[in-house]
Amino acid sequence: MSSELSPIDKAKFVCAKRAAQFVENGMRVGLGTGSTAAWLVRCLGERVRDEGLHITGVPTSTRTAELAREVGIDVITLDAAKRLDLTIDGADEFDGAFNLIKGGGGALLHEKVVATSSDRMIVIADVGKEVETLGAFPLPIEVIPFGLQTTHALVDETLVSMDVLGRDSSLRMDGDKPFVTDEGNHIIDLHLKRIGDARQLAMTLNQLPGVVENGLLIDICDTVVLGFGDGKVEVRDINDGTVASERMVFAESDNLFSDLSD
Repeated sequence: MSSELSPIDKAKFVCAKRAAQFVENGMRVGLGTGSTAAWLVRCLGERVRDEGLHITGVPTSTRTAELAREVGIDVITLDAAKRLDLTIDGADEFDGAFNLIKGGGGALLHEKVVATSSDRMIVIADVGKEVETLGAFPLPIEVIPFGLQTTHALVDETLVSMDVLGRDSSLRMDGDKPFVTDEGNHIIDLHLKRIGDARQLAMTLNQLPGVVENGLLIDICDTVVLGFGDGKVEVRDINDGTVASERMVFAESDNLFSDLSD
């Protein structure tokens, strides 16, 4: 398998494989959404198959739920699980304080609810997701369909007073129609280039009528597992300030990964 992967896919795979080792038998685990999180679900499925690992997963999207069931992970709702031991998810960007931008896959609302319902959050990411300052990746906000244009205008007006470098925004589309989230809402992507005060921006956006949630996760992530294209992995823990490096071994072939294309 390793010879068929691009360097970025190798980075995603190794950080997912390493993060899967944090999961213990009997845990209730939040399962993220996106390409890197899909690797994680496959890695956990491999442990379920080969080691007899038994966990219950709380997926953050319908597509993650489908994949989890496909690889043999028991799936329950967050209400049924109540409190989670651990959530493992990807990120579109993270900074040195482990603040995140999430929502590139459109599941930011579920992802944020699941992450904040967990005792610990681990972010898995390739090295290209690390930034000095958040904002190069568009910041998504989830908004209700009612009064969509009015909410969009209110967001644009609010950005004028925020500490950001850019103030362009766009409604996310799915072909010729607005993108629809699992909750039936829409997403406005904010092209800010640089976010000077992420905490203030997150609080301000969530006060706007029509805005359900934003893609900034502040003081939620505990650990980042960072993958590199050569198979190296760094595990960074913000609570104890440690950084541990190791190199993951690639399997040559594995049926669980043969059809992974996202």
